[in-house]
Amino acid sequence: MEKTRVAKVDNVSLARRGDQVDGALHLTPHHLIFSHTPLVSSEDAAKGMTIRPKELWITYPIISFCTLRPAPAASRQLSSIRLRCRDFTFVCFYFTSEQRAKEVFDSIKQWTCKSGRLDRLYAFSYQPPPPEREFNGWDLYDPRKEWERQGLDKENSGWRVSEINTDYGFSPTYPALIPVPSSISDNTLNYAGRYRSRQRIPALTYLHPVNNCSITRSSQPLVGVRQNRSIQDEKLLAAIFSTSRTERPLANFVKSTLDREASDSSHDSGSTTDLDVSNAEEIEDEMLAAARAAHPEERAIYGAQQQNLIVDARPTVNAFAMQAVGLGSENMDNYKFATKAYLGIDNIHVMRDSLNKVIDALKETDVTPLGPNRDQLTRSGWLKHIGGILEGARLIARQVGLQHSHVLIHCSDGWDRTSQLSALSQICLDPYFRTMEGFMVLVEKDWMSFGHMFRHRSGHLNSEKWFQIENERIGGGDAEGGGAGPAKAIENAFLSAKGFFNRDNTSRDSLPDSEGELQSYDSDNPTKKPSSAPRSMVSEKEITKVKETSPVFHQFLDATYQLLHQYPTRFEFNERFLRRLLYHLYACQFGTFLFNNEKERVDTNARERTRSVWDYFLARRDQFTNPDYNPIIDDHKRGNERLIFPRVKETRWWAEAFGRSDSEMNGPFPSTGGAGTESPGSGRAPILTGIETAQQSTGPGPAGTDVHHAAASGISAVTAGISNFGVSKDNNRGSKENEHKQMELEMQ
Repeated sequence: MEKTRVAKVDNVSLARRGDQVDGALHLTPHHLIFSHTPLVSSEDAAKGMTIRPKELWITYPIISFCTLRPAPAASRQLSSIRLRCRDFTFVCFYFTSEQRAKEVFDSIKQWTCKSGRLDRLYAFSYQPPPPEREFNGWDLYDPRKEWERQGLDKENSGWRVSEINTDYGFSPTYPALIPVPSSISDNTLNYAGRYRSRQRIPALTYLHPVNNCSITRSSQPLVGVRQNRSIQDEKLLAAIFSTSRTERPLANFVKSTLDREASDSSHDSGSTTDLDVSNAEEIEDEMLAAARAAHPEERAIYGAQQQNLIVDARPTVNAFAMQAVGLGSENMDNYKFATKAYLGIDNIHVMRDSLNKVIDALKETDVTPLGPNRDQLTRSGWLKHIGGILEGARLIARQVGLQHSHVLIHCSDGWDRTSQLSALSQICLDPYFRTMEGFMVLVEKDWMSFGHMFRHRSGHLNSEKWFQIENERIGGGDAEGGGAGPAKAIENAFLSAKGFFNRDNTSRDSLPDSEGELQSYDSDNPTKKPSSAPRSMVSEKEITKVKETSPVFHQFLDATYQLLHQYPTRFEFNERFLRRLLYHLYACQFGTFLFNNEKERVDTNARERTRSVWDYFLARRDQFTNPDYNPIIDDHKRGNERLIFPRVKETRWWAEAFGRSDSEMNGPFPSTGGAGTESPGSGRAPILTGIETAQQSTGPGPAGTDVHHAAASGISAVTAGISNFGVSKDNNRGSKENEHKQMELEMQ
């Protein structure tokens, strides 16, 4: 390990929330530590009390932005280093010497950016305290045990666990064990895998213990402009949608519960809230029912007594646009046994920009005691995005738990929005996932094993772009890459094209190999698959790609907090559990969140070389247990029902996660006295942005638009948008910016 340029600096002042203290700054290989001794009052001194030094520890990977502001001696100002951290800690260090400030800045940059390899992070040298050594969180999730708990081992369950991917050769980003219908052979899976991006076929993630209905997940199909199809993929999905029991044990439960599903015994939300929520549900039900009712005779093939659903989490135009690069969404002419719904949840770039706007509203709070800029918080759209994700999870939970239907979820590659929706809907459906152990199993299953790209999304290896010297930054553009407008849209379009044609860009999002569009998906050679899976780069030199970072898992934790706040007696864990989990997502103290998929963890031997983050929580279980938790489940008693449903109108700021008080984030606006909470549920439309069946599609376009014509229109709109990049007029700049932002789509 290289030595740091400077190990300790005395006479450093720390500014935080407007307060300032003097102390010493220590730089270790893995942490930045500021220590100071609080002043002793005269009364305490008289009593002979000794005051222990206080310390602030900041792990290097959690630093999201670092700015050096040199100040020559002639200026009579102090040089400073400002840090923004991913756990929303904002601090400023002041130095009496400009040279010392530069040395500290270089040292922080060196320790934060120089590693280039995961195995140089703190997790690989961390030595746990004795209480943590008593646990082994790596053993917490046993796939076969979890499938057994869900009932896959029961006779006539209709499911089996395929070992086609035990060596990760079939799909490197998928788990080793893949639950699939019993009637589907591995040979069929081989064919079907060629029709899904990165061979991420529809696979079971949750089986309802009462009605045997399922939640499955996958990536987008390789439809393309030629409207490619795969008989094997259609056969697989038909088998999935045919696995439920003929009897329907909860049939009598639906009618009495549907109108009250958004209520909770511990919260009297009043008739207005219930009415608004049920109205939104009625609109969604009407849209789905209208699409199915047009040709009821077609439903006699598969799932005739059900309302099986394919959920495409993307906006409709995004899904259509992906056909231009050989991807897209299911042509429902080939899936007559289901209905497809588009949810309109934005992509990783929109979510990253939204969080950056939240940070802009908070970032000055290191040097000032003033609260966050409430107008900026509202304009960030963060709560709107959280509300949209919750709305999608509620729709899925209702389809499975109340409508006794199967649901397939996918977005682009099926590891971002798909993981959010899948995990949240399971929390709504299954009380086990609301226990501490169950939540850990859920994270391991739907995020770790199904291949959420933690390494790319979290930016563990950091980027030198996040280290700036203020004088060099002036006139240099947007240092954080958050620019907007036509120029930015053009840049993103070229970057997208570059990513598509650069076959070695192994971490690009949502783009297959170029031959993916030209394949014959029903050829006689099922073992010949496109090598579109990312290469493992765990041991290679790499840096963080800023455009691939996004707060996807953060949003999941935020949405879980919303459920916890709305149903405070239904969760075994408390808010602090979620907040510390968010911290450890970025701290790199444990190996749990360092990798992109299960294969990378196995290849790196993470079980032996690192500790699991669950050791930390299990060793301190009392600190993270909810004292109000009620584990009793009784569907006949109000407040103890198995199912819970998010009340989207009550979405609020998770103030503790942002390091602020509840009154600062959720209180009334100081200027108007009105409600300060951005309310995405106020006058909201249902989450569905489009519905498709084999006969018709409904959504933002003309009613009854033919699906193929809609796809062609969508691609034409994209092409027209690209051609207009260079000719936008100043007087149309505002409206064009929105169009250009839409053009980024899933292509980054």
